[in-house]
Amino acid sequence: MNYRNISDLNKIILKRLSIIPRDIDLIVGVPRSGMMPANLLALYLNKPYTDLHSFINGYIYKAGARAQFFDESSGRKNILVVDDSVASGRALAEVKDLLKDHSSRYNIKYCVIYMSPGREKSVDYYFENVALPRYFQWNIMNHTSLEKACFDIDGVLCEDPRPDQNDDGEKYIDFILNAPPLYIPGSKIGSIVTSRLEKYRKETETWLQKYNIKYNELIMLDLPDMKARQQANNHGTHKANAYNSKPYILFVESELGQAREINRLTKKPVFCTETFEMIFEAESVMYNLKSGKYLPFLRKYGLKARAKLRNLKKYSSPKQVALSNE
Repeated sequence: MNYRNISDLNKIILKRLSIIPRDIDLIVGVPRSGMMPANLLALYLNKPYTDLHSFINGYIYKAGARAQFFDESSGRKNILVVDDSVASGRALAEVKDLLKDHSSRYNIKYCVIYMSPGREKSVDYYFENVALPRYFQWNIMNHTSLEKACFDIDGVLCEDPRPDQNDDGEKYIDFILNAPPLYIPGSKIGSIVTSRLEKYRKETETWLQKYNIKYNELIMLDLPDMKARQQANNHGTHKANAYNSKPYILFVESELGQAREINRLTKKPVFCTETFEMIFEAESVMYNLKSGKYLPFLRKYGLKARAKLRNLKKYSSPKQVALSNE
């Protein structure tokens, strides 16, 4: 498991800024993950920047101006197209295809901050090799693997209740129904695992539906009241048990202490929204084998085998066979 936060992004850009030539005329960010590194590069290099689709339409941003059109009167321009990372290379190939008709007008170079080992030749510049699997702070809530993740509620999906709201009664019910949202994921969640009591399931489900949060399972504490929950004091164990119950690969937790406890019990990574750290101090050998940290060639061949099986299923389905015979 590899994780990079916004501070890491800024540090590696500053550390290796010299790899970017200074004759760049315009920096173009690939929406949306590429916009932050493109903005930072434009700031440090003192260059104009824009997003990909605005560039195609000739619309850019410059220092001291809200926006203006790109001046092409002074010869062929050097364009640096920036994304945050390369994984399989498919997204980058789509960007290149989108810009293929512009290659005669501009000298276009491609740059990413984080490169998957073995894909280096797909770009002109990259800042750091970071192997898969990996998470970035700026897109973790939209990661495609969230259906293999567990999420806490209070402090993650919504604010924590204030002491005066946490009365195990009417005020608490009102809080659950009207809690201000925090980090709402853009992808479906595997399991929501909370220390809220089972008796508040209906109100919790109502709130989750209100904010269109998709999930497979809601796991709550089956205890009679707040006093029993305080006496049990097993928040970390409760969450760790749910995390270990299925082949989940990530837990998103609000409290740093609980995040460390869940990691200690499961030996699997926990993302903490209190500090935006990835807690992975205790590591499972099995998890590291599956993730590719140990014997990475096993994961590589496993992914290739999975891709082949998916293709076989795709083309052997009755619908596909019928189409091929028409």
